[in-house]
Amino acid sequence: MKTHSRLISVTAAFALLVLLLPAVTIGAQPKAAPAAAPGPKAGLPVLLTSCGQSPGPTSFDIFLKRLKMDYVYKLDATAADLNRPGAPFKSLIIVTGASLKGMGAAGVSIEDELARVKALIAAAKKLNIKVIGAHIEGMSRRAQGASPGDNSDELSIDAVCPLSSLLIVKKEGDGDGRFTTISRDKNIPMISYVKNMELEGVLRDLFAK
Repeated sequence: MKTHSRLISVTAAFALLVLLLPAVTIGAQPKAAPAAAPGPKAGLPVLLTSCGQSPGPTSFDIFLKRLKMDYVYKLDATAADLNRPGAPFKSLIIVTGASLKGMGAAGVSIEDELARVKALIAAAKKLNIKVIGAHIEGMSRRAQGASPGDNSDELSIDAVCPLSSLLIVKKEGDGDGRFTTISRDKNIPMISYVKNMELEGVLRDLFAK
């Protein structure tokens, strides 16, 4: 008799569990993850140049060419180069980092570079061209890797990054938080990446329609 009563109790409990199970299952469903915010965007065509005649812009040149994007690469670009007939520039990438060898070959000083870029940025802003400041050569293209007394790399960064609308920075070059501080204090979005090859994906996403 006791066994029969126990069987009835177990059966009743199981039936109750079955009735409650759908409600429990529905309530336990995980909420959908919020969609990721879209990253910064920029338009084409783009003018690519340098502040300091370093080899940094070469990486941009390689990837922009591989991605078959509409761009012009000119290390010594001036404000006059922004007046492109037919298809006006929508973006300007200025790669920071000074090379004494590069400036020597070009016959310019860091003072010449700073003056050229100052006028270039001012003209770009008047034309509503998006200014993108970049530093992609890591700490080797920072004061820590420069000759004693040479602060041309940092002067190059100061001339471009605080006046930019967007920063593209290789993470290794921000080891001291230099670019993070500029981004935060000036409220400038910053795209950071780790490996050199990741720059291609950064540019693809940045200029995607």
